[in-house]
Amino acid sequence: MNKPLILVVEDDPPVRNLITTTLKTNDYRYLMAANGETAILEASSHNPDIVLLDLGLPDMDGVEVIRNIRSWSNLPIIVISARSEDNDKIEALDAGADDYLTKPFSVEELLARLRATQRRLSFMTAEMLAASSVFVNGKLRVDYAGGCAYLDGRELHLTPIEYKLLCLLSKNVGKVLTHTFITQNIWGRSWENDVASLRVFMATLRKKLELEPNFPQYIQTHIGVGYRMMRIE
Repeated sequence: MNKPLILVVEDDPPVRNLITTTLKTNDYRYLMAANGETAILEASSHNPDIVLLDLGLPDMDGVEVIRNIRSWSNLPIIVISARSEDNDKIEALDAGADDYLTKPFSVEELLARLRATQRRLSFMTAEMLAASSVFVNGKLRVDYAGGCAYLDGRELHLTPIEYKLLCLLSKNVGKVLTHTFITQNIWGRSWENDVASLRVFMATLRKKLELEPNFPQYIQTHIGVGYRMMRIE
């Protein structure tokens, strides 16, 4: 697998040097930008495979950069920020970020996030090339065309909402989906009552999907933020 081209958007020289040194040591190609305007220009000009984005930029908020890029591209964006509040994470993820890494971070965790994003990119590429209407993840199989799902060869008897949730999670495998994103896609709105309903439907879906509910494999909860379907190797 060819190493992807990474756009590093960071205005703090020590942090930027740490990231670029890590990338160089691990044979990644990279570009650099120290502000939002340059980041948008580099992203549109060089079409990087992944963006590593700080939110606290000198000329604009990083969330604005996310929204701008999302207006014309679905390239993966991993936020690296000192902002650790749930509201900051939710705002960035709702704007279109794929992942969120909080400063200070370890080099090992950064590399792990990059590898996970690469796997998701490879899977999406293979899926598009195959033009497949079937999603397979471990023992889970979702037949989008047939409107049904199977676990270890046995059909899952899902309600319409449970099936919609499963499809939404599977089509965004590896990505954290916020409560707002999910409720808007399932119900077309995002009210407080919808989040409460979401928790109920997610609990019933898990009972049908997870072989060991106390040790879930497929659906990971991000408390206060949302849910993620994990890729099973």
